[in-house]
Amino acid sequence: MLGPDHGRMEKTLDEQYGLEPVFEPGDQAESDPEAPLSGVADVDCPYCGERFATAIDLSAGSQSYIEDCQVCCQPIEMRLVLGPSGELVAFEAGRIDV
Repeated sequence: MLGPDHGRMEKTLDEQYGLEPVFEPGDQAESDPEAPLSGVADVDCPYCGERFATAIDLSAGSQSYIEDCQVCCQPIEMRLVLGPSGELVAFEAGRIDV
């Protein structure tokens, strides 16, 4: 049976062994507990023009990455710009060949 100090004992072991804290699904960012860590964006493919939904990860801050169109498989550069409290300020999807 676990005692009332069980949680503190685990934290002490993590600190003792230099372990990183565990991120549990559903946990919110410490800086803004109301800020979502992910979302869904509708993208109009710059190649074929078809619209599709894609998941975006807001936990890594502003970023740029390549994702293939779900319809025509062409590479699309996705650019996310986040504000100081982690909110999505801008989302752009563009061709990588221009």
